[in-house]
Amino acid sequence: MATSGSKDFELDVADYVEEAFERCGLELRTGYDLQTAQRSLNLMLAEWANRGLNQWTINQKTISAVKDTTQYTIDSTNPTSVIDVLDVFVRETVQGTDTDVPLNKLSRAEYAHLANKSTTGKPNQYFIDKQISPTITVWPAPDKNSTYTIYLNVLSRMDDADAGANTLEVPFRFYPCLAAGLAYYMALKRAPEKVTLLKQLYEEEFERALSQDQARASFRVAPDLTIYRIA
Repeated sequence: MATSGSKDFELDVADYVEEAFERCGLELRTGYDLQTAQRSLNLMLAEWANRGLNQWTINQKTISAVKDTTQYTIDSTNPTSVIDVLDVFVRETVQGTDTDVPLNKLSRAEYAHLANKSTTGKPNQYFIDKQISPTITVWPAPDKNSTYTIYLNVLSRMDDADAGANTLEVPFRFYPCLAAGLAYYMALKRAPEKVTLLKQLYEEEFERALSQDQARASFRVAPDLTIYRIA
């Protein structure tokens, strides 16, 4: 028997809602059923942002440093979409040659305790002010124009579920997790007797999906042999 040869299976918001209702032992009947499920779905996506690192939502942003200017909006196009900044480096371009240097992260208190915030030079530290529209403050203040470019790896908010025909910004491996999570959220409102079971399934699905979404890098451990080299 031949396989389908296709790998384009994707659910839209209405499909997820219908699946969630069926898992709760219910039927999707009215427009309000869809509306309340969409609301729960958007709240769940906000919860995912608090659970950890969603690799597919990482975007690289760039900011052209301006002389003597320390504070910048992280995403000028959509400022409120920024959840967190994972790491930052500054690129200096001199005679066509790029040099990248990572910046060290400061806490709010550490930045506040800097004695002279107007010091100029090549930025080597940064502070993220997590307001509704987060900003980045670099230190020292850039001492040149058009030489430094600040690169940020930014964790961004996922697109909302605004209509039943919308698809969702999640990779294939998170489909079961999303369906299980929405079923749990709907059970809180419509099928309280199934909350415990659906919550357990949701947590299991989330852990499985998250385990495949973590960054993997080589890790090596070497013993300290210094003591054996002492004559």
